[in-house]
Amino acid sequence: MAMRVIKKYPNRRLYDTEISSYITIEDVRQLIVDGEDFEVRDAKSGDDLTRQVLLQIITEHEQDGQPMLSTELLSQIIRFYGDSLQGFMGTYLERSMHTFLEQQQQFRQQMGGMLGQTPWAMMNQLTERNMAMWQELQKSLVAGVARPSGEPAGKADKTDSTAAGNQKPRGK
Repeated sequence: MAMRVIKKYPNRRLYDTEISSYITIEDVRQLIVDGEDFEVRDAKSGDDLTRQVLLQIITEHEQDGQPMLSTELLSQIIRFYGDSLQGFMGTYLERSMHTFLEQQQQFRQQMGGMLGQTPWAMMNQLTERNMAMWQELQKSLVAGVARPSGEPAGKADKTDSTAAGNQKPRGK
């Protein structure tokens, strides 16, 4: 399959040759999110402008909301330009990002596979269990406070622990 080509015109408009339509910079960002391979070419000269467009997308998103790249990180990256390790740094960052994405995918799979659910559903179940345990603790505290003054602790409401950790009153 041929590489998807987006032409950039002098008026800064972007033309997607695959769908024969003008697109916005946000449409280009969505292509990236969707995993589409493409290149941006200058409409007149044919020069590759892909990196400039990608940097433009990053710049726009860094200005909006919570930035991902701190001032310190950007300063450190700039310091590597012209340094003897400049080529190494690019490769290092690329490999680090690849490793991070692999680990993120593994984590999502593990979390989803734990209960056969999404991480959000699993967190909901954990929250419900914690609430049930908290309510049981509150009942135990109230029962302890309500115990007759002459009765020894542990005689008022004996409980039996099961393997699952559920509390069942004896003799009721």
